[in-house]
Amino acid sequence: MSELYIGLMSGTSVDGIDAGLVDFSNGKIQLVAFHYQAFPPELRQKIHKLSQANQPVLLTDYGSLDSQIGRLFGETALTLLSNAQIPASAIKAVGSHGQTVYHAPETANGFSLQIGDPNRIAEITGITTVADFRRRDIAVGGQGAPLVPAFHQAVFSDAAQARVIVNIGGIANITVLNDKPVIGFDTGPGNGLMDWWCQKHCNQHYDRNGDWAAKGKAHLALLAALSDDDYFRLAPPKSTGKEYFSPAWLQQKLSLFPDLEPEDIQATLCQFSADTIADAINQYAPRTLQTLICGGGAHNGQLMKLLRKSLDMSVTSTAERGIDPDHVEAIAFAWLARQTLNNLPGNLCSVTGAATPVVLGGIYPGKNGLS
Repeated sequence: MSELYIGLMSGTSVDGIDAGLVDFSNGKIQLVAFHYQAFPPELRQKIHKLSQANQPVLLTDYGSLDSQIGRLFGETALTLLSNAQIPASAIKAVGSHGQTVYHAPETANGFSLQIGDPNRIAEITGITTVADFRRRDIAVGGQGAPLVPAFHQAVFSDAAQARVIVNIGGIANITVLNDKPVIGFDTGPGNGLMDWWCQKHCNQHYDRNGDWAAKGKAHLALLAALSDDDYFRLAPPKSTGKEYFSPAWLQQKLSLFPDLEPEDIQATLCQFSADTIADAINQYAPRTLQTLICGGGAHNGQLMKLLRKSLDMSVTSTAERGIDPDHVEAIAFAWLARQTLNNLPGNLCSVTGAATPVVLGGIYPGKNGLS
């Protein structure tokens, strides 16, 4: 008998919603169907505006966007089911990450905010929805991020081979899987700064295949300035977001180098992302023989080239282990929803720094109650 869950994920790249229909029956994890829903340009703009650091936010804007994103998440789940020709009644639960608009676990009253009203998802789909995964971990002293290392451990661990999983979205994070407790943390910018610079100068959401970056030349003094940040000197557990590594952060660094060509800055940003990922791996997983890449960064040929140059090991995508790099996080949040409904922890204390393992998320019953 099938045990079906839906995972909904929108990451720090703010490009759209990944929706995965996952079957957990017979002790296996199998993706049944996948659907990607791009954000309309106006909605992307609203999310970016709401996510700016140190800017006032109207509660009417916050509440309205929460409702809009929740509705779109719910509609995306229905489209996924329609395409797969599977009724909503067959689904155990939806696991919704929501859209992060601010992540600040290290402040005096640490918090992480994801919007996309789960009440609307549950009402639109009729399916029990699990959401708000990060704040319970923060409540027990954790960072609330990254959460995917627990899933990485479940699907990518191999007793015969140590490996690192790298998720490259707007922010990049790594998971170290070896014979020790799992290590996982955000390494710094992934695609986020490159995406913003490409949008600003090329009017494109991202640098396809890293082709624009490949035309430029990394500027070593700028690269050193970008790398000179206290975040990179912090020991894990640690996490960050685009409210820290923001356009304002980048512009402050660029003010020291007013005459650089845009393509050289893009090349430097690509090198910066590669270097910070590689430095983290070389420091915390020096004897690893394999790195698996997932997330949008897996499609950036120039970034992958730079990573392979910096890492003395095999660097390939998670497709090598049977999961498309674009599907990993949607599957992960289906898995986290299943953990929650089975009253099992979803966090790893060695990753987030939480004092204790906890069951994550809030449960919003579907139209037939808890299934």
